[in-house]
Amino acid sequence: MNMAKTKVHTRYVCQQCGRVSASYMGKCPQCSSFNSMVEEVVHDEPVAKGAGTVRGLTGRSIPRPISEVGGEAEDRIHLPIGEFARVLGGGIVPGSIVLVGGDPGIGKSTLMLQMAMEMAKTQRVLYVSGEESERQIKMRAVRLVNGTKELPKNLLLVTETNLEVILNHVRDSKPDLLIVDSIQTVYLSDMDSSAGSVSQVRECSSHLRELAKSSGISVFMIGHVTKDGAIAGPRVLEHIVDTVLYLEGDRFQAYRLLRSVKNRFGATAEVGVFEMREGGLMEVTNPSEAFLAERLVNAAGSAIAVTMEGTRPILVEIQGLTSPTQFGNARRTPNGVDFNRLLLITAVLTRRVGLKLAEHDAFVNVVGGIQIDEPAADLAIAAAIASSWKDVPIRAEAVLIGEIGLAGELRMPGQMVARLREAQKLGFKVAIVPKAIRKGEEYPKGIEIIEVRSLDQALDAALKKGRD
Repeated sequence: MNMAKTKVHTRYVCQQCGRVSASYMGKCPQCSSFNSMVEEVVHDEPVAKGAGTVRGLTGRSIPRPISEVGGEAEDRIHLPIGEFARVLGGGIVPGSIVLVGGDPGIGKSTLMLQMAMEMAKTQRVLYVSGEESERQIKMRAVRLVNGTKELPKNLLLVTETNLEVILNHVRDSKPDLLIVDSIQTVYLSDMDSSAGSVSQVRECSSHLRELAKSSGISVFMIGHVTKDGAIAGPRVLEHIVDTVLYLEGDRFQAYRLLRSVKNRFGATAEVGVFEMREGGLMEVTNPSEAFLAERLVNAAGSAIAVTMEGTRPILVEIQGLTSPTQFGNARRTPNGVDFNRLLLITAVLTRRVGLKLAEHDAFVNVVGGIQIDEPAADLAIAAAIASSWKDVPIRAEAVLIGEIGLAGELRMPGQMVARLREAQKLGFKVAIVPKAIRKGEEYPKGIEIIEVRSLDQALDAALKKGRD
């Protein structure tokens, strides 16, 4: 009998985007990363003539008319951590696979261990760690409960990186929830590439996805983040999972934001706010109040913006500072806002309002370590810079909402009514907003609305009380 031979060949795979090349290239032509091509040895298994090569979840897939498919919503598993449940869309969906990414030391493992201990009160949880021993995880768990509570018996710990062994543990222990920390440490023994490579992470994630879909076990994977802010190794990992969460925040600040960037079972761009304390990550149910707690009222260069994080309006303090430049070119230094957005706003202030910012350095800071990307905060940023340049404080009871155009006009952002309600709830009496051209939902009655058409008019209204 003639035995078919296994063919062996080498290929080069980009560790950033997953592009495959037959030869080595110093720069990946797809993602432009340098020195990211890694050699991999591939064994092509012989395929018998007529044998099927289709890989499925159950092998019993049957096409059905869409009208016969059940459309009722699947019951979610209750998650006691309210901010976490909010980001997931209301709870954990059985059979879902979730990726949690974040910078090293930001608190990913702490948050997942807190969730594991809470879920273990009603569910059976298996926590697989490839980076820490069971003893280290136990020490962290004791610290999280301050040694005052009994640790849950339904929380099982194991240190393992071989995926075949992990799947055997899952088969034996039959958990309702599986946590893998981290996916970059897990490997398949029949692959020649090292753990953390594109091929390993992609195949391991695919196996875990099939486990989740076929058994109904909810799977959470922790993923490392590179210097560029992307999940280390493969971007294809984000296409495999159902939900992608990022834990963000400044390591020198107490606040952490858990942000959803992809969610097949809920709203994207949703945000949960936590505060890092000695006992772990604690929920911040009213983030606006927390971000404004240390605000110095009637200080020049301080403005209040209302930003939307998903469906949640959050009030943040934006600080601006101008100083005569000591060098030939004036500096623009943002912290928490986009650099190009700051350049646009300072250019409009110089050209349309008449502020001589070409001779001044401009610094902008968002208090609390939060990152603001939406243009609705443009007016607050401009007002903070103008207030510092004129050394006149902004009205303490006012919030500023609006997008700035290059002609100095103000444009209406979305979800204005929700923003105004949040400002009213926190005690603000005045809102300076763009003039509404189209009729929409009525504004709340308990807050004075000052509608303006241009940036110049908005600054006059914001700084009026300071001049009086």
